[in-house]
Amino acid sequence: MPYEELVAQIQACPKECRCPPNFPRAVYCDNRDLKSIPKIPPYTWYLYLQNNLIETLPSDALQNATQLRWLNLNRNKIPSEGVEEGILSPMTHLAHLFMDDNLLSSVPSPLPASLEHLRMSRNRISKIPAGVFAGLDKLTLLDLQGNKLMDDAVTEVSLKGLSSLVQINLAKNHLSSMPLGLPPTTTQLFLDNNDIEKIPAGYFKDLPKIAFLRLNHNKLGSGGVPKDVFNVSSILDLQLSHNQLTEVPIISSGLEHLHLDHNKITNVSGSTVCPVSVDALDESLNESVPRLRYLRLDGNEISPPIPRDVITCFRLLRSIVI
Repeated sequence: MPYEELVAQIQACPKECRCPPNFPRAVYCDNRDLKSIPKIPPYTWYLYLQNNLIETLPSDALQNATQLRWLNLNRNKIPSEGVEEGILSPMTHLAHLFMDDNLLSSVPSPLPASLEHLRMSRNRISKIPAGVFAGLDKLTLLDLQGNKLMDDAVTEVSLKGLSSLVQINLAKNHLSSMPLGLPPTTTQLFLDNNDIEKIPAGYFKDLPKIAFLRLNHNKLGSGGVPKDVFNVSSILDLQLSHNQLTEVPIISSGLEHLHLDHNKITNVSGSTVCPVSVDALDESLNESVPRLRYLRLDGNEISPPIPRDVITCFRLLRSIVI
């Protein structure tokens, strides 16, 4: 940082905040009981405003902070009507925006095209305006867990524009069906603690990179899970704990972690759960051997021990819980 900018930054530091000389582009205004945003120095890249009492974001609140890369507004009292339109537009470098634990009822708009991570968990969001993510082709992480989203809020129209999304967290909402319109780049999908009862056949064909899938604490029964829906080569970690499954679903050879605890499964056998023929497996650890390393089955109606043909199939297992 040039010396002139450093001096200007330190001199302009708000009295309510800290501007450490060894981290000159950061301004710490957290945990100060602030009800409004103080005047921010112009060379700030990292702004911490979490744990305050801020209720409004007027359009001029951050007019000097156009170089921001990181903005943390977690745990304030900001409702959607308190966010003036256009406050974020001038921030053409903003990559990380955190607004967890506020009072938002809708995703704010417009958002800067530079965003890479957007976190708005534990708000009151019930709608995602059409086009709100248009142009956000750098966004890789979207966290909307703990809101009030229903099926009609998460659609192909509302998610349009997220062409680079890797992780989306929709846990702890009010979804009764699998979300539509997820981009094909999606690698991590978190849907825990919803009301999902079934998965459409072929649902994951449009998600060729899906690797981590969490559906814990839903209402999935075996009748709502098509036979081969989880037999997807890209899936590495599959979590289906606390559902109503009566059978172990068919999985792919590449799956490494499988969580099936606290369901209604009564038995497990190699002939039904092994993704390849047990008889065809030889003693060598070649590419045909299923890659499962962790299996959790506790909280079901299965009596130990685990059948020998299951162990024969999943010979790479390092941990099994029953």
